[in-house]
Amino acid sequence: MKRSAGGRWQIGALLLALASPLHVLVAQPAPPAQASKVGYIDYKRLLDNAPQTIEMRAKLEREFAPRDAALKADESKLATLKQRYERDGPIMSKADGDALKREIDALDRSIKRTREDLRTELNARAATERDRIWQQLMDSVIEYARAQGYDLVVPSPVIYASPRIDITDAVLDKLRHAKPAGESP
Repeated sequence: MKRSAGGRWQIGALLLALASPLHVLVAQPAPPAQASKVGYIDYKRLLDNAPQTIEMRAKLEREFAPRDAALKADESKLATLKQRYERDGPIMSKADGDALKREIDALDRSIKRTREDLRTELNARAATERDRIWQQLMDSVIEYARAQGYDLVVPSPVIYASPRIDITDAVLDKLRHAKPAGESP
């Protein structure tokens, strides 16, 4: 079977028509890549200065104040007993001196035990509160980053971060102006 000249032309036109859309797609430049928006957050400064942290410190201070005052009173009593022992020890009877020394030693052990218990309990409570606050701060950073269109927020420590990408102060301002949970609008 012979092909006519018109048939070749039709096949050529068909091939050209099929190749044209590919040529158009290949020849078009790719759309410009959108610049990524990157931020930096200093979590230590955020944690130290967040209103929740300041409130937590005040709350723990109020909670432990009575026990701390009692400990200070015992320390003052111990200092007074030690002074009395040093001053009057040489003129006291052996039995009175020994009794005073036992009282001083017992109070000293009690103070050390109480101080250690207080420190342990305070550290445990502070850690629990810090963990709770940490999650709130993380949520606030994520919420701020999404609202401001950030693609990436890098936490500290980093080798270098320009002050223009530091969003720590902006997040702190957001936290300071946020209404506490449970407060009505």
